Amino acid sequence: MTKDDWHGKPYYSLDAYCKNTYGEKLYKIALNAGLSCPNRDGTLGVGGCIFCSAGGSGDFAVRIGDDLSVSRQLAAGRALLRGKRTGRRYIAYFQAYTNTYGSPAYLKRIYEEALREPSVAGISIATRPDCLPENILTLLVNLKEKFPDKFVWIELGLQTIHEETARFIRRGYPLEVYDMCVARLRQADIPVITHIILGLPGETREHVLSTIAHLNDSGIQGIKLQLLHILKGTDLASLYQQGSYVPLTRQAYLELLIDCLEHLSPHIVVHRVTGDGPEDLLLAPLWSRNKRDVLNSLHHTMKLRAAFQGRKMM
Repeated sequence: MTKDDWHGKPYYSLDAYCKNTYGEKLYKIALNAGLSCPNRDGTLGVGGCIFCSAGGSGDFAVRIGDDLSVSRQLAAGRALLRGKRTGRRYIAYFQAYTNTYGSPAYLKRIYEEALREPSVAGISIATRPDCLPENILTLLVNLKEKFPDKFVWIELGLQTIHEETARFIRRGYPLEVYDMCVARLRQADIPVITHIILGLPGETREHVLSTIAHLNDSGIQGIKLQLLHILKGTDLASLYQQGSYVPLTRQAYLELLIDCLEHLSPHIVVHRVTGDGPEDLLLAPLWSRNKRDVLNSLHHTMKLRAAFQGRKMM
């Protein structure tokens, strides 16, 4: 794999990976499986992480009332994407809350419902590393065998490797739990996409780059680099309104993001470089609403600097 495989971008994007691997662009359709989270149901806590909205990071999941039918959500998602230049297939993205936090029988049913859809190329399951017991891992391995022409990805919310920050944001598990989970998923040959957040309270450039270095060594296949959004109704919003937290400026975010990409292994697929905050919930940073401008500025700045993913690893 060389930079020629990146389709003109200065990093190895999900778009490039899908075109190289599946011959077309694959759009994600975000789904809500009606699950909860141990950080909300009282097992670990009731408020969730300090930045998490009441929607459990699933604010962009397809809305069809109280109907949690995966097939109907996928159909509604395809209808919403009809105006985009999509390929023939999609990624079924189990996004809201913790999507392995349920009974094996229920999880098997919803995962298989998605994988049976002819337009679905595979599923991506957002979860926590402390919510992947052996029986669920066995279920995922069995799914790979039952649907050999489709993929099964796991997305893990790490956010940071630093324990002090993790305690402050109420993540609810130590780094070693994440590391052990990644090792088990690698052994099972299940690709891992790790979520990290840029702009966490108290974190410096050095904190973030040490998180990137840890991920380079962990053997993950993908990463999401997420700007910290301040959403209404969260504890982070209270800190912001009290003046105890100041979000990143647009320029500071771009500088930190480019630093991350230049220190990131070129073999790791970049699934996201910014993210969206729901318009009705977003308090700050308001500049993040213009996602296209952020992406254009990122690509332009990297081109001017001759920057690219992995440059500072060489």
